[in-house]
Amino acid sequence: MQNYRRFYASLNRLPDGGIGEMKETLVSSFTNGRTIHLHEMTQKEYDAMCASLEERLGWKELLKKKRSLCLKLMQKAGVDTTDWQRINDFCRNPKIAGKAFAQLGVKDLDALQVKLRAIMGKGGLRQANVEAAPQQAVHSKTIVAVPLSNVIGQA
Repeated sequence: MQNYRRFYASLNRLPDGGIGEMKETLVSSFTNGRTIHLHEMTQKEYDAMCASLEERLGWKELLKKKRSLCLKLMQKAGVDTTDWQRINDFCRNPKIAGKAFAQLGVKDLDALQVKLRAIMGKGGLRQANVEAAPQQAVHSKTIVAVPLSNVIGQA
């Protein structure tokens, strides 16, 4: 392993107070005292430690709630939430989030929520056929022929 971002992201969410000592204690406990260094952990030990930290912090539950909320807002705004490709295409738009839905973190989901509420405040997303060209009213002319011979003869 070369990237310990997942571990440090969780560790930094813990209350301050000896983060260095906390790191060593966590690594030691998940390796059964074999080491205190992250780079000496196996992938299985590292994954178990990160999952435990995330569960303890409630991070996964928070992420799940925020994703659910954003999906509900997307649906209300007019995005087809039954198709993951459409969800990802919508989120990849640079004006929306700039990355796929699964790659959005808690802060990204908060920002997306604000944008979705703004979109809904403006009436939601327009359908493609409505945006393409407004329908022009078709005017039909009706001509009524009145024979003048009847009108002139009676006068």
